[in-house]
Amino acid sequence: MTGLVRDLTDAEAREALVCKWGEVAPDVLPAWVAEMDVAVAEPITEALQRAVAAGRTGYPRFGAGRELGTAYAEWAGRQFGHEVDPDQVVATVDVTAGARLALDVLAPAGPLVFPVPGYTPQLDLASICGRERVDLVLDPDAERAELDLDQLEHHFRAGARTLLLTQPHNPWGRAFTRDELEAVRDLVLRYDAFVVSDEIHAPLVLDGREHVPYLSVEGAASHAVAVVAASKAFNVAGLKCAQVVTADRALHERLMAAPFARNDSWSVLGVEASLAAYTHGDAWLDDLRSVLAARRDLLVSLLAEHLPLARVRPIEATYLAWVDLRAYGHADPAAVALERGRVALNAGHDYHPGLEGHARINFATSEARLGEIVRRVARALG
Repeated sequence: MTGLVRDLTDAEAREALVCKWGEVAPDVLPAWVAEMDVAVAEPITEALQRAVAAGRTGYPRFGAGRELGTAYAEWAGRQFGHEVDPDQVVATVDVTAGARLALDVLAPAGPLVFPVPGYTPQLDLASICGRERVDLVLDPDAERAELDLDQLEHHFRAGARTLLLTQPHNPWGRAFTRDELEAVRDLVLRYDAFVVSDEIHAPLVLDGREHVPYLSVEGAASHAVAVVAASKAFNVAGLKCAQVVTADRALHERLMAAPFARNDSWSVLGVEASLAAYTHGDAWLDDLRSVLAARRDLLVSLLAEHLPLARVRPIEATYLAWVDLRAYGHADPAAVALERGRVALNAGHDYHPGLEGHARINFATSEARLGEIVRRVARALG
């Protein structure tokens, strides 16, 4: 750790994170929304200040590639060893909108396979896009969070034609290996299916593990699109800028031929923040990953001390822990934690409808707050 990442004080966090801290009562500690209680990296703050001083608050530049495409391509090369064509990087407002754009424009007709537990807003993507959702269910008792390939093949055999793949996965905390992704590719090719790969958490793979972009898997280019952003890793989600990446010219041309109204317009300040993150944010990001790995380890030790019956699988990526609290006997432990402990967690059933006894805990906060969060939850659950 180099000291580039700075924890926000309670007062600063309340001022800065108007959703995570502002949507809860003053006596509630928030460990829910996927935002980090850290100060924005200085290169981003400086870029935004310059842009605002110049009055750069109008529409962004439209079209693919440009400075944003180049910055992302160079960054992906440094971070992942992944070669990206800058001209095949298309801006969009956020990752979920980018996934919706890909489903509407590129994905074949048919049901959408969605791994659950999964990111709550994306549970509704299938219906929004006029499709049926079929769930690829993670066994809550499985020792390791893995994609069930037999279940995936069953869905493809029954007519599903698109997989919405979140990798690294929220809330599983998995960074899927190349072997795992190659196995997915083999099934997709066998059934002439399509993959929308949500890689918003790609920068947050911990402990020196490798993030494998799905588009880097041999044979994936013709049947996949990736949606990426600086928003989670650099805490700039409110600035609204993500990128849709293709590695196949025909898919890119279909994307660019879509009516303008298909793609939600992104923010010019989001572009400025993304450029700063991709160009000048590597050192800060290295420090952040070290901080998050240490906070993850602290969370695991705190759970072992105060909630010894809790079960959490190894967290390989993200700053979000998927915690099995069924042993404490509450169908909705997040509701109990809020009512009795004044801690805001995410309810497990929001990620997997019908699943009881689970919660998602955001551990991207100070050591002192993290300790207090776990102690409060322990007292609340009894």
